[in-house]
Amino acid sequence: MRSAPAPSGRGPPRRADRPPLGAPLFVLNLKTYPRAVGAHALALARALAGAGQRTGVSVAIAPASPDLSAVVASVSIPVLAQHADVERPGPATGFLPVPALVAAGVRGSLVNHSEHPLPTKVVGRTTRALADAGLSAIVCARDPSAGRRLARFRPPYVAIEPPELIGGDRAVSTAKPEAVVQGVAAVAAVSPETRTLCGAGIRSRADVRRALELGAEGVLVASAVALAGRPARVIEELLRGF
Repeated sequence: MRSAPAPSGRGPPRRADRPPLGAPLFVLNLKTYPRAVGAHALALARALAGAGQRTGVSVAIAPASPDLSAVVASVSIPVLAQHADVERPGPATGFLPVPALVAAGVRGSLVNHSEHPLPTKVVGRTTRALADAGLSAIVCARDPSAGRRLARFRPPYVAIEPPELIGGDRAVSTAKPEAVVQGVAAVAAVSPETRTLCGAGIRSRADVRRALELGAEGVLVASAVALAGRPARVIEELLRGF
């Protein structure tokens, strides 16, 4: 795997040790797109695992909740939940308690995605619960200000994702490059050990390359792959940006 990029001077230096899921990191969020659940999720996970091995890029996948255990059993790359709850196991119908995620074999979870937002205090509790269970949180933030606020919980990763660009044709790294630069600096100023990712509209290797040039240590991608006619080809294209 490639090592994290050298400090850029926009904040305190990063730790040299390898982050829990790798860096630079490519995360594929399958959401609940019809072409990304069930057998499709397994095929996408295997395609991502193979592409990650060929390119030497650290990769992780976040399938829909019903597919978690099957995907964990089918690939060796980190599998993430799309959401986690701090409710205790037991009478918590419809929730995803952290111990249940541990039992499913996942390595971490997205937290506070713009499609599943949480109050700030709950983000903190969830991040701590995941850490206590040995799982990694990728905490999503809508802008640099939110990234700074959420970095105080010291998650392994914060992902800057402007919601207006999610699922669109304009990548955050080209449409709002200042959000990436400012987000990296804001997170590093509060929690130097936290890696900053970015997402929203990432569709090409050029988008990925630009995100890394701006200081991000990885990207989150969803619809560019999950809605593609030939998703394996798109995965290969995106990973070449690293």
